[in-house]
Amino acid sequence: MCEKIQKVNSWLGAVFGDQPVPHFEVNTRTVDVLYQLARSSEARCGEAALLTEDLKQKASEYQSEGAHYRDVLLQGLGLSCASLSKPADDYLSALVDTAMVLGVRDTSLGSFMPAMNHLTNSLLEEEKSNRRLERELVALRNRLGATMVLRSSLQEDINKTVTSQSVESAKAEERMLNMDFVTAKAKELSSRRERAEAQLVSRNMDKSLTHQAIVQLSEVITPARQRSSASPSLAKVKIEEAKRELAVISSQLETNMDFK
Repeated sequence: MCEKIQKVNSWLGAVFGDQPVPHFEVNTRTVDVLYQLARSSEARCGEAALLTEDLKQKASEYQSEGAHYRDVLLQGLGLSCASLSKPADDYLSALVDTAMVLGVRDTSLGSFMPAMNHLTNSLLEEEKSNRRLERELVALRNRLGATMVLRSSLQEDINKTVTSQSVESAKAEERMLNMDFVTAKAKELSSRRERAEAQLVSRNMDKSLTHQAIVQLSEVITPARQRSSASPSLAKVKIEEAKRELAVISSQLETNMDFK
């Protein structure tokens, strides 16, 4: 426990530096938590230090390698950055830029080839994806065309239905007008019949002139006609009597009724 507290105090002192360490409750839990934080922090600091040292070492190696190549160019070929022509300087700059874009370690052929192969594979994958997208786009356009044709057909059907409904509505309206006319005519005839019946009652018309009497007379004539084949002379007499009675009824109706 004491060792952990000393470790925590040492770590907190290093973290806060000249500033005072904030007060905290010293117990088993807080000491354990701070101790774990201290160990993790020291581990990360150690890793960062190793990484920094490695980068410094690589930078030193690159500087040494650059100096070596510079000496080779100067001593072996008599070339320097100042002595390079403008095209050569442009080519060298393009080579460096290409190496940076490809993310290679150096400008050697062994570094460029894998990077170029990887880039080529990526390009092929993108082209493959583009072809797939183009096929999907063509299929989508075909479906869109079919949908537009279907929409046009549905619109045509709707227009036909609207026209048919208009015609049927006109016919229904005409039938309603005819029905209204028939209803009005029926009311008119009913009113005329009631007035005629009232006139008949007011004039004390004989019951033999009623519709029922005429029907009864027709019932008498019909059997007489049926018996005409058996007794033509008797049927003729009955028919003549019926005609005379019908003539009398018609005359009385014309005299006693006014249907206006």
